[in-house]
Amino acid sequence: MFAAYGIVWEAVVKATGKKVALKKIFDAFRNNTDAQRTYREIMFLRYFGHHPKVIELINVHRAENDMDIYLVFPLMDHDLHKIIKWKPRLLTNMIIRQIAYEMLVGIHYLHSADVIHRDLKPANILLDSGYHVKIADFGLARSLATSDDYVDHQETQLPMMTEYVATRWYRPPEILLSIRNYTKGVDMWAVACILGEMYLTNPVFAGNSTLDQIEIIMATIAEPDQEEIDEMMCGTAKASLNAALKASLQERGAPIEDIFHQWGVDLVDFMERLLVFTPNKRLSADEALCHPYFDG
Repeated sequence: MFAAYGIVWEAVVKATGKKVALKKIFDAFRNNTDAQRTYREIMFLRYFGHHPKVIELINVHRAENDMDIYLVFPLMDHDLHKIIKWKPRLLTNMIIRQIAYEMLVGIHYLHSADVIHRDLKPANILLDSGYHVKIADFGLARSLATSDDYVDHQETQLPMMTEYVATRWYRPPEILLSIRNYTKGVDMWAVACILGEMYLTNPVFAGNSTLDQIEIIMATIAEPDQEEIDEMMCGTAKASLNAALKASLQERGAPIEDIFHQWGVDLVDFMERLLVFTPNKRLSADEALCHPYFDG
């Protein structure tokens, strides 16, 4: 099967007969971008892979051509994208809560080390036969403290990072609007999108382009006030947002409450507290784990 920056096969370790997942990264160092992604994935997995909610990197092998890299992982039974697409009936309310909670446990661990994953989506949430979570694919992960994309920014004191991250449907407004000093809120937005997709069996915000994605989001979430807009952006980004707001007012979509009300008030409240325009107003991973949604 295909994965970000490579192909994954099921393989067998000859010495033990144990089945593993073998990810081949083609020409891993052909340019600086690919070399950085390969290095980050190996570095972060070596550091975090001992945590029960992060996939373990068993080994790294260099190909004979000195260009490709093989990464060896435990073989998992499913990824969440395939479950949602092909076997959504398996996602009972109890299983969805379990997956969401375990995903947040893993994210809380990453965030406690000031690392953001930046590419959370169903395909990167791996599951075993008991639907226990392992977070995978760290090629776009960044350290907020020591990111190699860091630029000193006196106003925010946050890293200025590259715009391209994640699949569009799981991107928060700040990335879509090219506001590059983003935070852990990037991952928390993605958590809500993944959780919502498990219930709906379709993406919550399925834009056909970046502009369409912004317009769909702004037509659904609570509208930010002018102070929030002014604090976050200026210039082209503000013009893009104002255009999206204008479009969303003309064709307002169903609010979050209407979309998720059939699954209870706790889920609605949880989603509304995560799908917030201003990143620092979203629930943190720690706060999310304590939300009443998980008491049901």
